[in-house]
Amino acid sequence: MTVTVAVVDAETPGNVGTIARSMKNFGFSELLLVDPPELDPEGEAYGFAGQAREDILPNAREVSFDHLVENYHTVGCTAVTNEDGSNHVRYPFVTPAELAEELSAVVGGGDGAGDGPDVAVVFGRERVGLTNDELARLDRICSIPASADYPVLNLGQAATIVLYELRNLGVEETQLPEISDRASPREVEGLHDQFDDYLAAVDHPEEKRAKARRMFRRLLGRAYPTGREAATLRGLLRRAGQKLERED
Repeated sequence: MTVTVAVVDAETPGNVGTIARSMKNFGFSELLLVDPPELDPEGEAYGFAGQAREDILPNAREVSFDHLVENYHTVGCTAVTNEDGSNHVRYPFVTPAELAEELSAVVGGGDGAGDGPDVAVVFGRERVGLTNDELARLDRICSIPASADYPVLNLGQAATIVLYELRNLGVEETQLPEISDRASPREVEGLHDQFDDYLAAVDHPEEKRAKARRMFRRLLGRAYPTGREAATLRGLLRRAGQKLERED
């Protein structure tokens, strides 16, 4: 299984290079080009591609639109969609985030593994995108939510957004460290116990304490504190309560 990027009739080499760079960023390697411009190794395509000039661009393959339709589960990307189901060419559609979840099932799992069909994410021309005739031949439609006053993105920008949302299908490990020091349930409950003591120390009205405890629990439930954060907060609440008790 692979997730492939296809660009149809790109008008400028620079946008092809930008898309190749985004592919490299988010773990995709197979680039298919339908009626591409000339990609001069000394020109702007390679200049815009960053490290993708070393592998993705040189290995890009020129294919026909028929080849895409016949060999891939195809997802066409477009800025303009129908508002209802009266015309089925551009409707229904999914957003890039929804597409990522959908394709995870299509390809057999979020890690990109499995026996599902190969997928081609298809981008169109800079000015007019994919035609209705082309979209009608594709399996799925994807559109990026944007301002109704100006929804059309630059081709390279649109590809970057879509590939970012699909990154879990291409990237096994990012440069960002895993946050593994989540507070354990016991540490979180200890913080709740300390908060109870704090409520008593500040003489919070008895009839309001249950509501305060619920609010604090929901707050921590959204925050996912680390063990160190939980211990620090617990210490601060303990010292504040002790100081109030001494003043009394």
